[in-house]
Amino acid sequence: MRISTKGDYATRALQDLALHYDEGPIPIEAIAQRQVLPARYLEQLLLTLKRAGVLASKRGVNGGYYLAKPPREVTLGQVLRAVDGPIAPIFCVSEENLREHCSQETTCALRDVWAEVRDAVSAIVDHTTLADICDRIRAKTKQRITYQI
Repeated sequence: MRISTKGDYATRALQDLALHYDEGPIPIEAIAQRQVLPARYLEQLLLTLKRAGVLASKRGVNGGYYLAKPPREVTLGQVLRAVDGPIAPIFCVSEENLREHCSQETTCALRDVWAEVRDAVSAIVDHTTLADICDRIRAKTKQRITYQI
């Protein structure tokens, strides 16, 4: 399964906001610069995440975007679903497609495998919070500093 560019950019932007959570609203330009992302594209993604209730914003000189909830309460699954829709390796096992039936549904062994893939990926992203990502970043940074000494 592949994470889309939207999903990649959105998670990178939110990891940045989580790392700077206590600093208040962060301008798009600062996020884009630190994460090496195109600001115009990022603006569209952040608006989508704001509509989904993941982000909030403040206008004005000291304005920008900030997480609507603490980093411990925002999962990667929420972010990915907000920008990409349901997590599924193939349409027949999509969370949105549960009511539509495939003509081969009862005999298709592949569908079972794809459902397992969906469930495994969902379990990981639904239990990984932005705070977990920040902890991983700090550990990697600490490890890198230790090796450079």
